[in-house]
Amino acid sequence: MNTKEFFIALDLIEKEKGVSKEVVIEAFEHALISAYKRNFNEAADLVVKIDEQADSIGIYTKKTVVAEVINEAVEISMEAALDYREVVEYGEVLEFEVTPNDFGRIATQTAKQVVRQRLKQAEQDALVTEMSDRIGELITGIINKVDERNAYIDLGRVEGVLPLSEVTNVAELKLGDRIKVYITRVDIRGKNVAVLVTRRDPNIIKKLFELEVPEVSDGTIRIVNVVRDIGNRAKVCVVSEDENIDPVGACIGSGGARIRNIIEGLNGEKIDLIPFSEDPVTFVSRALSPAKVRSVEIELEEKKAKVVVDGDQLSLAIGKKGQNVRLAAQLTGWKIDIQIDEALEVERKAELERKEEEEKNNLADKLDALAALIDAEDVE
Repeated sequence: MNTKEFFIALDLIEKEKGVSKEVVIEAFEHALISAYKRNFNEAADLVVKIDEQADSIGIYTKKTVVAEVINEAVEISMEAALDYREVVEYGEVLEFEVTPNDFGRIATQTAKQVVRQRLKQAEQDALVTEMSDRIGELITGIINKVDERNAYIDLGRVEGVLPLSEVTNVAELKLGDRIKVYITRVDIRGKNVAVLVTRRDPNIIKKLFELEVPEVSDGTIRIVNVVRDIGNRAKVCVVSEDENIDPVGACIGSGGARIRNIIEGLNGEKIDLIPFSEDPVTFVSRALSPAKVRSVEIELEEKKAKVVVDGDQLSLAIGKKGQNVRLAAQLTGWKIDIQIDEALEVERKAELERKEEEEKNNLADKLDALAALIDAEDVE
């Protein structure tokens, strides 16, 4: 085997592929020993010597000098040892070259195999490192397969695995569609690198805002918190570091373009934008949007907020199956108890009844007038 060519190839691989020459040589030596044992002597204790200057590769067996040889593969008698060297001591380990005449062919094949394996391993390691550094990022891919457990996303050099449990609506996963996913983990599955992704993590909303709203990506607007009822509604608390910039208006964008793109990225999930406030009364009141709140009473020790709303706002404040009040509580960190102002509700109901009675009377008057008109026409 031409050692010079071997080392030149290793230098190129190290430069172009980033695979250490020492790592390849070490693997090559182990592979040569395995090849020798497989072909010549399984029991031998071997060492490989590569001499770049002398352009040679040699296989050497190690034997211990003993008084009585029990295992010839690893032991040598004093008499035999003295044939190799003039001065020898018992227990000393000697090395003897055992390189076969045709071992160059085996070495060449082994070198090619080792280099291929190391290159593949290096590429896999680089890919794992690259994708591990991107954990927590939003990435766009193409759906290329869906089975009963996962959707598989083409992310370029690697495949993304999206468990169906991490999807809000499986019916929306269509082959060939582009989809934004959030990277959570990187796994090695056999010979392949798999990137675990999700559509459920609240951070996916933060990343979408960073993509669509320059003020969020540059830090002018900060997303304080995000809570979600996956696939239905999200509440996003925002605050501006610049008093001249309205955080809600900036996130909505001109004609609602920015928020519309974000909602499309979430397959239609509704988003309530809540401006942050240090004042818990204001913050809780805003968090219950789109409901209108009449008053908020704070109990600091229990971190509880008693909220009063008009009767016609109660269902809106609570939301379907308690969704709105639950998300508001998660967003603010306050326990929220919603009540109706009973006195106002009595007033409101009385006013409604008065208006209904007035409308009935007006209708009756109109019907009487119509009947009188008809009677007059009949007389004529």
